[in-house]
Amino acid sequence: MSLSSLTLNETHDTELRSWVPSANADGCPFPIQNLPYGVFRRAGSEEDFRVGVAIGDQILDLPAAQSAGAFSGFDEATRQAAHAACSGSRLNALMALTPASWSALRLALSHLLRTASPHQTELAACLVPQAQAEYDVPAAIGDYTDFYTSIHHATTVGKLFRPDNPLLPNYKWVPIGYHGRVSSIAVSGQQFRRPLGQTKAPDADAPTFGPCKRLDYELEIGIFIGGGNAMGEPVPMEEAEDKVFGLCLLNDWSARDVQAWEYQPLGPFLSKSFASTISPWIVTLEALAPYRCSWSRPDGDPQPLPYLDAPTLRTQGAFDVQLEVLIQTAAMRQAGQPPQRLSLSNYRDAYWTVAQLVTHHTVNGCNLRPGDFLGSGTLSGPAPDEAGSLLELTTGGKSPLTLASGEKRVFLEDGDTIILRAVARRDGLPLIGFGESAGTVLPARSQG
Repeated sequence: MSLSSLTLNETHDTELRSWVPSANADGCPFPIQNLPYGVFRRAGSEEDFRVGVAIGDQILDLPAAQSAGAFSGFDEATRQAAHAACSGSRLNALMALTPASWSALRLALSHLLRTASPHQTELAACLVPQAQAEYDVPAAIGDYTDFYTSIHHATTVGKLFRPDNPLLPNYKWVPIGYHGRVSSIAVSGQQFRRPLGQTKAPDADAPTFGPCKRLDYELEIGIFIGGGNAMGEPVPMEEAEDKVFGLCLLNDWSARDVQAWEYQPLGPFLSKSFASTISPWIVTLEALAPYRCSWSRPDGDPQPLPYLDAPTLRTQGAFDVQLEVLIQTAAMRQAGQPPQRLSLSNYRDAYWTVAQLVTHHTVNGCNLRPGDFLGSGTLSGPAPDEAGSLLELTTGGKSPLTLASGEKRVFLEDGDTIILRAVARRDGLPLIGFGESAGTVLPARSQG
C-alpha cells in the first residue's frame, strides 16, 4: 500500500474548525477533516453538473470558487488540480492526476474553508445548500468490476446452497470478481422497476417468465480508480492505493431467483444489470487515513500469496468504517414513520482489502483507467444481525423479518426504499460520513 494513504498531515488536525458553522456541529458527517467530492447542480435547474466539495450541510461550488480567484495564491500543483476539478461535469480529469496533486488540492481546500480564512467573503457566495442540490454519478465510469470480499457473506450464502461445502476451494486464495454493467449505475435517489426475467422452480420442468419475486439489496463499498495503469503493467501492492481516488457506498441490487437460474456457467447477468445505486460523495483515502486499522486472517486460513502481501497490510490494511442498512416501506412513508435499521456492520471485517483488489485486478496486465469502479461485494459481519442482504437476514427466505410497522419482509416489495449509510468514527476524532445511497423499488412494467 502507498505510504501517502497512511500518512497524517495538518488536514487531519482534530482542532480544525470551519467558517461554515454547520461543519462544526457534533456528529456532522462532513467536517473540514472530510472534504469529499461530488457532482451536483441546483435541484430542478437546467444548470450543467459541476464538481463540488461537501462541507457541513453545504457544497462548495469549485468552478465558482476558481472563478472567484480562490486558488490563485497556491502553488502550481494545486492550481493544476483545481483546474482539473473544474474542467467538466465529472471528476475524471482530477482522478487522472497523481496522489500528490490530490493531496495538494485537499490542503488548499482545508486552508480556504478554515476559520479566519481570508477568502471567506468571496467563498460564502460559492456555497449551495445540500438540501437544494441534486446529484449525478461523480465520474464517467468506463468499467465496473464487482468482487466478493466478505467471507461471512460467502459462507452464509454458501451454506444455504451447499451445506456441506459452503466455500469453494479458491475463495481463500484469490479475490473473486466479475465484470458488471456500467450503464445502470445511478446516484442516490434512483428509482427502478422490478426486473423481469426467467426463473425456474426446483420441481418445475421448464422456466417461466415474469417479475422477480426474490428482489434483494447488497451492501457494498464502491472504489473509484484514479490514475490507473498501462496495459501489461501490473500494480504492486506497495503502489495499489496510489491508484485509488476514493470510496463511496454501493447498493448492487440482486434478483435472487433470476440469478439462481442463469448464473451457471458464466455467473450473474440480468439478475444484476438492472440497477446499482451509489452515494453521491467520494471520500478520499487521505481523509480516511486516521481510521486505518489492522487486517488479519483467521487462524488456520492461508496467508495471501506474496504478490497480495505488503509490510503494512496487517497493521493498517483495513478501514474502520461502520456500515448501516435501513428500510422504509411505502406504508411507513405514508404514516410518516422513519426508516428502520436492518443491520449494522463494519468494512474492517472484509476478507480482502482495497489494495489487494487493485493488485489482483492488474496482475494479469489488465489496465485500469481513471473513473473505473470496483465493488467490494456484499459486506457482512460475523454476527447474524450484521448481514448485508435480506438473503442472509431471512435465512434464504425461511425466516421473515417483522418490521416496527407490523409489516413482514422476506424479500423486497414494491415501494420499498433501501438506504445505506456509512461513517468512520473513532474516539477523539471527527466523524467522517459518506452520505447516503437510497434506492426505491417500483412495480414491474406491464407484460400486456
